[in-house]
Amino acid sequence: MQVPFLDLKIQYKSIKQEVDPAIQKVIDNTAFILGESVSNFEKAFAEAHNVKYCLGTSSGTDANHLVLWSLGIKSGDEVIIPANTFIATAWGVTLCGAKPVFVDCHPESYNLDPAKVEAAITPKTKAIVAVHLYGQPADMNKLQEIADRHNLFLVEDAAQSHLAEYESKKIGTLSSASSFSFYPGKNLGAYGEAGAVVTNDDNLYNVLKMMREHGQSKKYYHDTFGHNYRMEGIQGAVLGVKLKHLDKWTDGRRNAAAKYRELLKDIEQIQLPKEMSNVKHVYHLFVIQVKGDEKNREEERNKLQQFLTENGVATGLHYAIPLHQQKCFQDLGYKKGDFPVTEQLAESGLSLPMFPELTYEQISYVTDKIKEYFTK
Repeated sequence: MQVPFLDLKIQYKSIKQEVDPAIQKVIDNTAFILGESVSNFEKAFAEAHNVKYCLGTSSGTDANHLVLWSLGIKSGDEVIIPANTFIATAWGVTLCGAKPVFVDCHPESYNLDPAKVEAAITPKTKAIVAVHLYGQPADMNKLQEIADRHNLFLVEDAAQSHLAEYESKKIGTLSSASSFSFYPGKNLGAYGEAGAVVTNDDNLYNVLKMMREHGQSKKYYHDTFGHNYRMEGIQGAVLGVKLKHLDKWTDGRRNAAAKYRELLKDIEQIQLPKEMSNVKHVYHLFVIQVKGDEKNREEERNKLQQFLTENGVATGLHYAIPLHQQKCFQDLGYKKGDFPVTEQLAESGLSLPMFPELTYEQISYVTDKIKEYFTK
């Protein structure tokens, strides 16, 4: 059996009769940038997250930058982000000319560890970015307490967490502003690059809207610095169709995660991801850890991955090289050992196939192969 890491074709076939006419309508109307399809999606996405405003952007990375830029983050400032995240979180900081300051992740949630944040705060710190990694919300109450105590902005990177909830509140409503990614493989994915920013702040929304479109208050009147971060009309049309199915697809991911847990619970050589008690995890990724000591855990993980590959199971590594060990950040002065929880996850973590349409047969095959490997 072949089990892909994700299957975008099966999802497309399930909505082909809806999405094809939506795309054709954009082409017929020649509304290729922003336009009705984008504005309709923005309204629907804001409503889905119980937030006042949504602005479609050209990518999730651009949304990261736009959020911090709109808050006035600039050269000389520092922004706290998790060491355990995709590098696009850091680009939101560096594109503002600011310095990313990394903090280790919590050993159970894999998100930014609030207990380690305050030690990283300096007089230059201006913001904290809470990444809801793998689909699980960060501990927003504790992070907000820290932000308030030090007069810092708190923002959310929700690239992997569409419709996730923290204490029964939708993510995106828990901070000054939140960025989303609609990269094709995300829980809500476009047919190309796209992203969004959501906020409840009226003034911030107006600034974001201008910055997204060259700093314009109206055409050719540039009241502030900006960039071209507009969403394409076709992406708005695709996302508008797909959003109608997102609740069902989220249930599919959560059901797949439950099946994995049930079938893998007795394998002592792996650690299953934990869903924290006060959140709704939406399982963009299902990441197991292969147990072992510091000397052999990466080797053992790699052997398991190779065995699964040879047996038709596609897997992923999220993320094999932590941010503080990336060559582009070597001038920041971090070294191996600075963030042990992040480093352990980088060496032992293995992402199993995860998409809404995963069948019980596919999940059973994956788990049987994992059991077979450890039995041998």
